[in-house]
Amino acid sequence: MQQFSSAHIPAALATRFTEIAHKWVADGPAERAEVARRKLLGAIQQLQPATLNEVSAALERGAPAVSRSVDALVRAGLVERREDPDNRRRLALRLTASGREEMARSPAANAQLRGKLERLAHSELRAVERAIEIMERGI
Repeated sequence: MQQFSSAHIPAALATRFTEIAHKWVADGPAERAEVARRKLLGAIQQLQPATLNEVSAALERGAPAVSRSVDALVRAGLVERREDPDNRRRLALRLTASGREEMARSPAANAQLRGKLERLAHSELRAVERAIEIMERGI
């Protein structure tokens, strides 16, 4: 293992961690699309009945882009749009039963990562768990 001065250790660890993370977690177009869809569904779920502007602000994305994404979720049967009874010009977004079911399922990437972790020895799993605990504290 290469020796680094204490000033270079965080940078070297960041590089190594990034390289390893890319090998352990799939990050192709399908995975990125699933992450984006789950973020959108999660924002709607958290804010419902949500307006398009509220969801756009929560995701820090423009309303036109969010509107197109919501349209796709409506067509897929995951989100419903309803007129607000107090303001007919306002549309309220809610998850459908299918949308709630999708959010209850684990992301596909979790299953892939779980399979890799299942091949580790118990002592290695404890070391990974400890590293995650340390990283969570630092966030």
